[in-house]
Amino acid sequence: MPHASAKPKIAISACLMGAEVRFNGGHKESRLCSRTLTEYFDFLPVCPEVAIGLGIPRQPIRLVGDAEHPEALGTVHPELNVTRPLADYARQMAAELDDICGYIFMQKSPSCGLDRVKVYHANGAPVDGGGRGIYAQAFCALYPDLPVEEDGRLNDPVLRENFLTRVFAYSAWQQLLQAGLTRRALTEFHSRYKYLLMAHNPVQYKTLGNLLGNMGQIDPQELGPRYFSELMAALKKCATRRTHTNVLQHISGYLKQVISADDKQEVQHVIGQYRHGIVPLVVPLTLLKHHFRQHPDPYIAQQVYLQPHPENLSLRNAI
Repeated sequence: MPHASAKPKIAISACLMGAEVRFNGGHKESRLCSRTLTEYFDFLPVCPEVAIGLGIPRQPIRLVGDAEHPEALGTVHPELNVTRPLADYARQMAAELDDICGYIFMQKSPSCGLDRVKVYHANGAPVDGGGRGIYAQAFCALYPDLPVEEDGRLNDPVLRENFLTRVFAYSAWQQLLQAGLTRRALTEFHSRYKYLLMAHNPVQYKTLGNLLGNMGQIDPQELGPRYFSELMAALKKCATRRTHTNVLQHISGYLKQVISADDKQEVQHVIGQYRHGIVPLVVPLTLLKHHFRQHPDPYIAQQVYLQPHPENLSLRNAI
């Protein structure tokens, strides 16, 4: 059983970690992953094309046929069809990587791309819309709740913060399962995620609250997976300035009996500055945390929203 403080594991397309495994013998190193995030996560590099026996260098493959169910064929020798080996390898890796908390895929790749990968008609003309890489499609089908993202999208600060928030939530849930899923554990978990959920998806926040409120005699082993699927779906929606502002207002309400009128005015002013895009989220949060250090509140202290990922990642400095 992994230690609670062990780094969450994230699977990643090997070329993004600098491995020279691409069809042309190159790599696509993501410095964000290979340098910044390695302090906080254990990365498990995977290259399905090399794993199924395609050499380095190799003729490129591309997706051909129907965008929903394309085949992966060689570009030089179309008789090379690696659709089944890639899908089989995805199923093999899904069984092996059963303790990961996220996956970062190489964009536009016919094996690993998550979205808008080019698909071609047999005559070479592109199909509208694009599809999903064969390996990524088969892997994600087996882990529908797993946080997944493409490397390019992680350059967007909002998407990066959202993905890593979900990775840590996934990791927290795995730890809860290891400790044992009880009614009380489920209720306490939801209580800790209350404000994070409210920031991401206020509607789902209410739905999940009702789901647990009506738990009654339902076995938590049965309810837990359903709750978790809905939680991960809710967190996938990016929080906005408007929803963050709503949560900051709720949290500041816990201070109204204990701080001075001037301090209250300052808190409201800073929340307003955040709402109007003048300061990043870290500014009102830092001020609120300062007041809660002086006036601790047990309910607020356990809220994941205040620190959903390590502070040194500075993910809220740019949103």
